Amino acid sequence: MRVLENYVLGAWHAPEGKTADLFDPTTGAAVARAGTSGVDMKAVLAFARGTGGPALREMTFAQRGAALESAWRAIHAIREELIDLAIQNGGNTRKDAKFDVDGAIGTLSAYAVWAKQLGDSKVMLDGDGLQLGRTPRFWGQHILTPRLGAAVHVNAFNFPAWGLAEKAACALLAGMPCIEKPATATAVVSERLVRAIAETKALPDGALQLLCGSAGDLIDHMGPQDVLAFTGSADTALVLRSKANLLRWSVRVNVEADSLNAAVLGPDVRAGADSETWNLFLRDVFTDMTQKTGQKCTAIRRIFVPAEMADTVQAELSQRLGAVIVGNPALDEVRMGPLATASQRDDVRAGIEKLATEADIVHGAVGESPNLVGCEKGVGCFQQPVLLRARDTATARIVHEHEVFGPVATLLPYTGGAAAAAELVGPRFGQDGRLGPRTGLGASGQRPRRPRPRGRRRGTGRLPRHGALPATHGAPGRPGGDRQALPEADPVRLIARLQPDVSRLRSGR
Repeated sequence: MRVLENYVLGAWHAPEGKTADLFDPTTGAAVARAGTSGVDMKAVLAFARGTGGPALREMTFAQRGAALESAWRAIHAIREELIDLAIQNGGNTRKDAKFDVDGAIGTLSAYAVWAKQLGDSKVMLDGDGLQLGRTPRFWGQHILTPRLGAAVHVNAFNFPAWGLAEKAACALLAGMPCIEKPATATAVVSERLVRAIAETKALPDGALQLLCGSAGDLIDHMGPQDVLAFTGSADTALVLRSKANLLRWSVRVNVEADSLNAAVLGPDVRAGADSETWNLFLRDVFTDMTQKTGQKCTAIRRIFVPAEMADTVQAELSQRLGAVIVGNPALDEVRMGPLATASQRDDVRAGIEKLATEADIVHGAVGESPNLVGCEKGVGCFQQPVLLRARDTATARIVHEHEVFGPVATLLPYTGGAAAAAELVGPRFGQDGRLGPRTGLGASGQRPRRPRPRGRRRGTGRLPRHGALPATHGAPGRPGGDRQALPEADPVRLIARLQPDVSRLRSGR
């Protein structure tokens, strides 16, 4: 069986004691073992701060970008291998595996390009300088410099490649060493990806380390110059935020947790095969319910539709969901595989039953599809797509508070025309270009505990989904407005006594 190693202290180390088994969610067979027993977490942090950090800070933005370019090229060279591993360990279809792996490649590539634009500087100017005296001889300038600690990244199970890359790219470009802790259950892809990057030797020792099992007491050793970024459930995020060591040292904690994204169908949309907006709406909702088996933080969970169109939307979505071929993701004809783990499957089924206390299941059921393709029934972590419909949208509460992280969404019929539609938060599908954030929304277009809106209307074509680009990422609901992109640079005020010093500052030397 494959044994995943930890990349720490400049070398690969196999776990010395207790390990956890990683499974193929399609067959239930164990495919790997992982663990961090024997790893000195305090030493890992010290190595990042004392070796990786200084070496990165000596590199210019262009040099850091060159290292990121080497990283994405190394990943691209083993792309097919990573896709196969994602199918085996994550239950991804080939298309879903490509979504993850190509996302990692694209993100690292984008940051490499941005690094070239930043050039040979080592710091960034923060706004314009200011003359503080009667002459330019007394001048003030804010700059951004790397923090002197380490960036600890705790990643989610659903994107073992992209999730790791989008955190690491930002931190490495900012000059901070990374300690990556992927979800153990799907760490096979993460380990292979980091191994490929390490083999390039493009990054200095200590710049990128990997833990394939428990983080142990790592967080207990974090200090005021370190940062912690977490992607996962809001409940786990609360536990992390409450750690005494983080509170004591005011360690910066960045969380991207549960989100309840919504799609809003405007009352002006006409149903029919010749309606571009109608088809765009159905396609987006269907894709978000089934892509990655619904295991995306950006997936649509709530579907707001005009009450008079609810039956039509329900029938159309049910027809599309009923045609989805569920089964062994290694088969070309299969369009949706299993959930990633048995615990994830159990959580999704429990979540459906929770939603069913205020909504009716109008398509699907709790449990695997009755027509699984290419696999043994009752063995894998399968859950068929489920569409629910709220009995009373005005009184529904659970659907706005509890995210079911799987192929599940709830229809919420509404009344009140365009004004009511504008009050609802989510991607808006409407013919009227005026349909957008209106009364009840703040300047940011957000309400508390609701995800950010995105407008779509006739003639705009398909817009990238939230999270589809290497940009700030994360819903402002339960996470509290935190973002995936880390602010790993600290503002520092420098006072230049002589004008020539300002020119050197601008060049980053």
